[in-house]
Amino acid sequence: MDDIRLDSLDGVGPVTTKKLTDAGIHSIMDLVVRGPVDVAEVTGMDKETAEKIVTKARHLLMEQGLITKDFVTATEIYKRRQDIGKITTGTECLDHLLDGGLETQALTEVYGEFGSGKTQFCLTMCVMCQKPKEEGGLGGGVLYIDSENTFRPERIVSIAKAKGMEPEKVLDNIIVARAYNSAHQTLILEEAGPIIEQHNIKLIIADSAVGLFRSEYLGRGTLSERQQRLNRFMHLLVRTAETYNCAAIATNQVMASPDVFFGDPTKPIGGNVVAHTSTYRIYFKKSGKKRIARMVDSPHHPEEEVIFTVTEGGIADPEDETKKKKKSEEE
Repeated sequence: MDDIRLDSLDGVGPVTTKKLTDAGIHSIMDLVVRGPVDVAEVTGMDKETAEKIVTKARHLLMEQGLITKDFVTATEIYKRRQDIGKITTGTECLDHLLDGGLETQALTEVYGEFGSGKTQFCLTMCVMCQKPKEEGGLGGGVLYIDSENTFRPERIVSIAKAKGMEPEKVLDNIIVARAYNSAHQTLILEEAGPIIEQHNIKLIIADSAVGLFRSEYLGRGTLSERQQRLNRFMHLLVRTAETYNCAAIATNQVMASPDVFFGDPTKPIGGNVVAHTSTYRIYFKKSGKKRIARMVDSPHHPEEEVIFTVTEGGIADPEDETKKKKKSEEE
């Protein structure tokens, strides 16, 4: 990847390279992900210089075919979308809902109340992502940004065993970054470029994407600043997924809306900032021992619901649970 090093960019000398690397920008790819406004802010450059450098970086990556050109026909986009990677969920019901699995270059937001299966879904996807392509995975690693201390390696071990994989290898391919505050959460993602390349990361998980922003910015007076910072994080997550050809999952919390008299009173946190940034939006809710997943927003999927369960081996189809019970009864 020497051709995407910063010093290979025309007009970027040793001084500018040092300034950029000190700010956590290590490659031309990082420049494109961060954007001119962010580059100017973290390096102290004026905006015009930052814009020129980022534009040069974008053109260079376009020439090498690493990112899409500014103007392309719909046919080219259609052909390129045939090459988009998908990670199977390991269940027929959720694969049907997602039309084959989690897409790369897209952000899938999963929201729901506590205990609805959001983290279990994330942990299952950590394992499924590492399966080879012929088995529905992408054969790559996972970057798990844990803001609520919910990552449990023990669950990864039990899911990996259930899927017939070696737990030690699976654990080695998951990079966990514990985020302690919202600024740290954003910083982790800003500096993730070298980690993504080094560990062949194919899935980025932010669990939960909104939790820290929600707990730090309390009251109406801080709402505007919270939304701006949350917007920056969400857009950075989308740009990272698109540029590095990864799949991205963001889990989100819900709040009760007291003005709703009929139907479900729960609605996701983050407002329009999160809603507009997510490519796909899925709502998880509990229904007894089972869980319901509903596709709420998607550019091309129909709005429908499916039922799944949470088992020792991660998320599963409801009929899998029935089969296991029958087997144990027969034995």
